[in-house]
Amino acid sequence: MKYLNFSKEEIAFMKKLNTPKKVQDFLDTIAINFEEDGIDTLKSPLSVIRTNNAHCIEGAILAAYIFSIQGKPALLMNLKSNKKDFDHTIALFKDKGYFGAISKSNHYSLRYREPVYKNIRELALSYFHEYFTDDGEKTLRKYSAPLNLNIFEDDWPTAEENLWGIGEELQEIKYYDIAPKSILKNLRKADKIEIEVGKITEHKKKQYFK
Repeated sequence: MKYLNFSKEEIAFMKKLNTPKKVQDFLDTIAINFEEDGIDTLKSPLSVIRTNNAHCIEGAILAAYIFSIQGKPALLMNLKSNKKDFDHTIALFKDKGYFGAISKSNHYSLRYREPVYKNIRELALSYFHEYFTDDGEKTLRKYSAPLNLNIFEDDWPTAEENLWGIGEELQEIKYYDIAPKSILKNLRKADKIEIEVGKITEHKKKQYFK
C-alpha cells in the first residue's frame, strides 16, 4: 500500500510498530476523541496521527493500516450492541493461526486481546461479559464478518474527509448472532462490583464511544 502523504518521520515510526503489542501500546498513548464540538468524525489514519486522538473505530482503522504496511491484512470487526449501548470496532490480527485484536477503548476490559482464539466467534465472545451498561444490562448482540479495508480506494489512509464509506460498509456487512434471543432475554445482570469496576475509565467525558 502506498504511503501517500505521510511524512518520512511518520512512515519510519509506523514501521517500528512491527508487532501487535507495539501497535496497541501506541494506541494507548493517544487521547480519546470525544467529538467534543458535537460533530461526528471518522478520521483517516493520517488525521489520527496528526491530531493525536481517536475513538474506537478510528483507532481500529489506524491499527489495520499499520498492519497493512507490515504486509498483513487490514481487517476490522464490529461488535454490535442493542439500542441501549454503543457498538465497538476492533482490528484483527492472527498469530500462528489464532486470532487476536487491537482496540482503542476508554474501558480496560474492551481493549487488547491476545492471539489465543481459534476463530472470530471465540474472539467476539471474549468481550461479552464485560460489555454492559451502567445498570448492569449485558448488551453485546452480534459480531460482524471481517472487513478488509483494502477493498476501498487507495487514498483512505490519508483522506482529508471522513471515512463514512468504511463506517457504512461495517453496518452492511454480514453479522452473526452472539446467542439465540431465548438465551439473551434471560441474562443475569452484572453485579454491583462488576458495575463499579466497569465505570473506571482512563479519560473522563459524559458520553463516548466504547
